[in-house]
Amino acid sequence: MADTTTPDTLATSAKNTGTHAASGKTVIDDTVVSKVAGIAAREVNGVHGLGGGAARAIGAIRDAIGQRDLGQGVKVEVGEKQVAADITIVAEYPVKLQQVAEGVRSSVSRALEQIVGMEVAEVNVTIQDVYIPGDDDDNDEKKESRVE
Repeated sequence: MADTTTPDTLATSAKNTGTHAASGKTVIDDTVVSKVAGIAAREVNGVHGLGGGAARAIGAIRDAIGQRDLGQGVKVEVGEKQVAADITIVAEYPVKLQQVAEGVRSSVSRALEQIVGMEVAEVNVTIQDVYIPGDDDDNDEKKESRVE
């Protein structure tokens, strides 16, 4: 979990508002960090989805019942001051895979620094699959029946 203590920020805001702000400790759960990274990765053009085959299958079931897992395909390691993320994606065909990976790295790093407020040590991107639009949709219709 990420611990963030900001006594200077709290003291400054208390001076500006004229009220006394209590100091304390903020704890950000790892699942929150995963969700932030997952949302940022999905926003990149060329990313079709996150996670490997099994994770996507379970994700489809969760989506159907309205319980979408925004941290799917994301693993994070959170230290006291730094965070590292491993992101598994499915890219859309025919995007340039290196550009998509770099876009994911940049988007996730920016989101973790701005939203979570931690330094990003690294973001590793694994491209697990390539999605070809229409490829899965037409297969069932094109198969001819083997029996009459």
